[in-house]
Amino acid sequence: MTVTLITGANKGIGYETARQLIHLGHTVYIGARDVERGEKAAAELGARFVQLDVTDDASVTAALATIDSVEGRLDVLIHNAGISGGGIVDGPTALRVFDTNAVGVVRVTEAALPLLRASQHPVVVTISSSAGSFWAVNNPDRPEFGLPATLYAASKSAATMLMVQYAKAEPGIKFNALEPGFTDTDMTAALGMGGGRPVEESARTVVRLATIGADGPTGTLQDEAGELRW
Repeated sequence: MTVTLITGANKGIGYETARQLIHLGHTVYIGARDVERGEKAAAELGARFVQLDVTDDASVTAALATIDSVEGRLDVLIHNAGISGGGIVDGPTALRVFDTNAVGVVRVTEAALPLLRASQHPVVVTISSSAGSFWAVNNPDRPEFGLPATLYAASKSAATMLMVQYAKAEPGIKFNALEPGFTDTDMTAALGMGGGRPVEESARTVVRLATIGADGPTGTLQDEAGELRW
């Protein structure tokens, strides 16, 4: 069975992605900071739970050590944990946003690399954003052009670049970033950006990229239509 870890998966797109991958036969580990919420989500889905805070090195190391002891490998890693920063732009908020959205990707990827290398077909997907696409934010025809998301957008540019660089450094592993589509989640609701599409629809795009074949893309930013300029 395919062994999959999804960070920040106790709700939203991560939760729904876990549900769809379990339906496809994956053994899914839900990573979440909050033990009670994570265990509850795992029990509802029939998944396994590991306490995982992407901003804490010890937590990340312990989570991957648990998966290693049980599975001995990791086939799919989905970086789903992320924060918006709430529209605040200052130094402390920048540190927090980048620590979660970009540095967290590095922490988890580095801890997971030995397990990914043990897989016959390892895949890494980062939930990024077209808000971090230089092409999109400079294109007046795109909604990202007028999106006031300074720190979030910059951190997602970094997250996408990390996938590009990891793809070059680790050619045996598929690394891709994903724009999942404007989705109705707690994050968008907190920013007053209601009206997004259901998580079920966006999760299907995540699942597509998480289940690519050996001839699939790597080092790209994708959306539901395919490769996205960035």
